[in-house]
Amino acid sequence: MKLYYNKLGSDSKGMRRQQPLFIVHGLFGMSDNWLTVGKKLAENFEVYLLDLRNFGQSLHSDAWTYPAMAKDIQETMDDVLGLMANGKNTSTIKHQPLPILIGHSLGGKVAMQFASLFPQMLEKLIVVDIAPKDLHPKVFDFVNLLPAIDLSKMKSRKEVETELGKILKENSIIQLLLKNIQWTPHPQSLSTEERSSSQRLDWKFNLKAIVNNMNMIGDTFKLKEKIETPTLFIRAENSDYILEEDIPSIKKTFPNSEFKTIAGAGHWVHADKPVEFAETIREFTSLES
Repeated sequence: MKLYYNKLGSDSKGMRRQQPLFIVHGLFGMSDNWLTVGKKLAENFEVYLLDLRNFGQSLHSDAWTYPAMAKDIQETMDDVLGLMANGKNTSTIKHQPLPILIGHSLGGKVAMQFASLFPQMLEKLIVVDIAPKDLHPKVFDFVNLLPAIDLSKMKSRKEVETELGKILKENSIIQLLLKNIQWTPHPQSLSTEERSSSQRLDWKFNLKAIVNNMNMIGDTFKLKEKIETPTLFIRAENSDYILEEDIPSIKKTFPNSEFKTIAGAGHWVHADKPVEFAETIREFTSLES
């Protein structure tokens, strides 16, 4: 599946001026969430902000697994850059550098899965505030409660916010979910009068597929014993998604990895500290600001 993407940076007469950098959002995120950082990085890179399948403006699918999402990125990179899965660069531009891939949270796991399946297609990998391990199931308990919120009966975003507040304590997650609601036409099954009277609120993401696959998606996350791609793991100081005790096992799988902690940042590092985040990317890729 080819993914929707928002491109920042430009080509000049077919000559790609900057190294391609692809960014993958986390659970219930979308490409729009990365515009601020993307614009900063577009000063040095040709940036592609992706919407994973079932999120944002990408297509919906009943299949929702890490290998499927990694394959989507491969197909999108191939379409955009002319990079084949076997590592051959079919672009007419000679000496075009391989892309850098950034993934945050769930997107970080997708990015690691991509590096495991298609290492020859990457120059570097950047994993943001997630470790290659299973998370406690309770972290996602709220997902199974979302179908009980009938958006079609609600008249405003404020009403949705109130209902989300009944099942969620973290305001950051509530705000993330609120960015995922949209006005859509009423179903064709309603009368013409009912359909034309107003639109209804609905989720942008494919909630059904997410709920149906939430319990098993972790089972599809399988990495090779060693991934040699140079990798940066970015940790948030105010987050416990990557613990000190995780680092030795991460180093076994990613022997060419290094770690950077961004002070004062929570799990949404790019939103909390966009300047520091962008600078960290530049440092790892040996670019000066």
